[in-house]
Amino acid sequence: MTGLPYDVRGLIGRLGSTLRGTATGDPGVRALYCADASNYRVVPDLVVVPADVDDLVAAVMLISQAGAPIVLRGAGTSMAGNAIGGVVIDVSRHLNTIVDIDPAARTAVVEPGVVLTDLTGAAAAYGLTFGADLSSASRATLGGMIANNACGSHSVAWGTTADNLRGLEVLLSDGTRMDLATPIHDPVDPDGWARGLAARPGREGEIHRALQAIVARDSLLISRRFSGMRRRISGYALDRLLPGHGYDVARFLSGTEGSLAVTLRATVNLVELPGATVLLALGFNDSVAAADCVPLVLPHSPLTMESINAALVDRLPEQVRRGAVAAGLPTGCAWLLVEVGGADPHDAERGARAIISDLDGSDLAVTSSLVTDPRAQEVLWRCRRDSTGLATRRSDGVEAWGGWEDAAVPPERLGAYLRELDEILAAHALSGASYGHFGEGCMHMRIDFDLLSERGLAQYRSFVEQAADLVVRLGGSVSGEHGDGRARSELLVRMYGADVVAVFDEVKALWDPAGVLNPHVIANPAHLDVDIRHRGKAKDRELVTGFSYPQDANSFAQAQRRCVGVGKCRQSSGGVMCPSYQVTKEEKYSTRGRAHLLWEMLEGDLITDGWRSAEVRDALDLCLSCKGCLSDCPVNVDMATYKSEFLYHHYARRLRPASHYSMGWLPLWSSLAAVAPAAVNALTGSALQVPLKRAGGIAPERSIPRFAPRSLRSLLRSRAESQNHGGGGQESRPTSPGGTVVLWPDTFTSHLAPEVGEAAVAVLEDAGFEVVLPRGPVCCGLTWISTGQLGVARRVLRRSLRSLDEYLRAGVPVVGLEPSCLAVFRHEAPTLLPGDESAQLAKGLTFTLAELLATYAADWTPPQVGGDALVQTHCHQHAVIGFEADRALMKAAGISVTVPDSGCCGLAGNFGFERGHYEVSRAAGERVLLPAVRAASCDTLIVADGFSCRTQIGQETDRLPLHLAQVLASALPRR
Repeated sequence: MTGLPYDVRGLIGRLGSTLRGTATGDPGVRALYCADASNYRVVPDLVVVPADVDDLVAAVMLISQAGAPIVLRGAGTSMAGNAIGGVVIDVSRHLNTIVDIDPAARTAVVEPGVVLTDLTGAAAAYGLTFGADLSSASRATLGGMIANNACGSHSVAWGTTADNLRGLEVLLSDGTRMDLATPIHDPVDPDGWARGLAARPGREGEIHRALQAIVARDSLLISRRFSGMRRRISGYALDRLLPGHGYDVARFLSGTEGSLAVTLRATVNLVELPGATVLLALGFNDSVAAADCVPLVLPHSPLTMESINAALVDRLPEQVRRGAVAAGLPTGCAWLLVEVGGADPHDAERGARAIISDLDGSDLAVTSSLVTDPRAQEVLWRCRRDSTGLATRRSDGVEAWGGWEDAAVPPERLGAYLRELDEILAAHALSGASYGHFGEGCMHMRIDFDLLSERGLAQYRSFVEQAADLVVRLGGSVSGEHGDGRARSELLVRMYGADVVAVFDEVKALWDPAGVLNPHVIANPAHLDVDIRHRGKAKDRELVTGFSYPQDANSFAQAQRRCVGVGKCRQSSGGVMCPSYQVTKEEKYSTRGRAHLLWEMLEGDLITDGWRSAEVRDALDLCLSCKGCLSDCPVNVDMATYKSEFLYHHYARRLRPASHYSMGWLPLWSSLAAVAPAAVNALTGSALQVPLKRAGGIAPERSIPRFAPRSLRSLLRSRAESQNHGGGGQESRPTSPGGTVVLWPDTFTSHLAPEVGEAAVAVLEDAGFEVVLPRGPVCCGLTWISTGQLGVARRVLRRSLRSLDEYLRAGVPVVGLEPSCLAVFRHEAPTLLPGDESAQLAKGLTFTLAELLATYAADWTPPQVGGDALVQTHCHQHAVIGFEADRALMKAAGISVTVPDSGCCGLAGNFGFERGHYEVSRAAGERVLLPAVRAASCDTLIVADGFSCRTQIGQETDRLPLHLAQVLASALPRR
């Protein structure tokens, strides 16, 4: 904390009566903002979410007058502890307007909460983009980028955020507003610009006069201590105020991390997109060899030069890793991804081949691959974008952390830096995964520091001090991209010297004499080993849990350390994760927000009710359990499992929500309804449906699905009897070169859509399989798992696995038609039943229809369906199983497939049927999927294997979606 005394409750009252936005000291809200993407945790005193720029101005004034510390926050993805503590003002929710784009001037005017991909998407319509393109572009805000002088992969060609600033409108803590533009150079009077600013009246002129006096006094010191290296992000960029740099105050403020002024609006330059790009992937034996290659490539003016290594690639999901190799990742243990631009594809390729030619003539051992296909390029770029999260776990599960995360040295000294850094790591018995912007000498690292013990923290400090001295000796910067924050501000005295740091303090006092703007960052720094996030009580919690968490040392607490705050779940569009955030734009409904609340629940000082926490329950209420985070989150946060775990404990020995009894026990009610389905359908379709929905916790807007007249088991029994008595008996059945296959009769297929099961049997038999069902009533337990009734789920699942046991032990494959049920066998069952042999066998012997046919009937020729299909991939299939086999099967069937980037359909099992969820459920579907279905031609097949997906499409559009089995069966020749 800052030590500045003020009346928090009184300030909340004044803010509440003045702002159109919100101001709260609620523990649950404060818990969401305790951490960013760094190793640090500081509980904020309150959180303010202004409604617009005027609200932001009013908030800053009131908070400053109260003497309270002010911390501006965008996406909260700062990696150095730059945006935590004090009164947090979140500008990302509402201050996100792109005020103007001028394609002729190539500029844009933006509010500080504008997300970078929203700006680049809007600029792309004019063939333009913003030069500093971060790997976190889908959630990074321009205000945060300006504060940290963010760089991105294209900075080697297009510069940093500061290099692309045209002007800033800022607010000082005393209420002064300043409109700062980049200098206009007058060769006749080069000092005229600075003199004109100094002549301005009031506080603004006073600041300019004082700044110019400081620069005049210390110009020699600044010239000597501030190198021309572009990735020198640390400290205040005093060199931008020198006469030779035109006294550029706007660009000087970029990188000051909100410690001097608050950004209200920014005018930024846009750059022209190249006519074409190709990606040159270069492979090396190690990262040092890759670094040695940099001086040979830079003269060719590449757009990017990004590095990754095998330690990161090995942590990618297997399907992504295979995809990277197929996309063109050459052999090696470290790689450079070099993007080359040109006026057209041939021009870009010529540039890339010139690089290859130069490398061939060198003594470097390098492999290469020229990747021209945009989809293949995207696969390789994903390896780099996800590195921030992937690097947080070693391949053996040991945790790795930032802290020495983004130092930079002159590119020609990068090889020397990496060699000596390896020696320091070895001396401390540490290891790390690295990636970075090699074209500018910037290396990102996650290192297996022990940040949980006092001894480990002492080692952490020792390592960082030695590494900082190495960087300074090589003429580098302790921060090459993410700013100083709490992680590196203390190191500035080692980098610049005490005399320069004294100037920083003087500049801070000039701009912010009350010391309220992001205190203890850059000036008057906090110690780098104070406020480390995981030093509290949470790490010592030993909990008895329903799931086993084998990937996290069987510890729920360690599982909650997976989220390091990179915030990919806050992406503005695309992907499966996180549908509730994409609809609401509220932090507590993001995967990260929920993870932070669960961690704070374990910490126990803000959220004090443990498993009974209402704050955690409410945040999880809008979690669709889509599992998108399991695959889309770089660190594989599994919020669906955490939600089930929480509900299991939260409602232990308590009355549950009505939906847990109605939809949670759906398998039982479906079996009972099968006795008289017509009567049940008549009841649920009558006027009694209103009280029935109310009693069952079902959304009134939803139609209750109708039960089939006959169950799948009954239909298949009749089918078998018909074959045996009407056409020559058993001899008329096809031979079974594929052998026996077990068809899993999930509840949805068995009682609500048996026609899907019939179609699957027809396809399997055509492929030469003998299809059998497991004996007795079976269920995977999905509905009990999703509602946190884990005791029941465990009993149901164990009993069902016993019915499969003889088949599993014999190696007989099981085909599932409902992706969510299949995902239980592949993901939940082994952790819900640890040590159960049948659960382990089922994990490797359960398949989708497409996977089974590809694995066991590779010679079978599918029927030629032809035509176009719009396919909604079930979110659990996306997260756990993958879609490659389905895509290949449909291609073999002559189907042209379009898979919209729609994420979860929004229904998500019981979620979309529960009272209070309909609006979010429908909004999730309306993001992409439902409009795409409505826009599809009547000749286009709508394919969705998930019962929930088909239900959402069927209830919200006039189209009839089909399961892939139905599509294939419809084209089979009649027997």
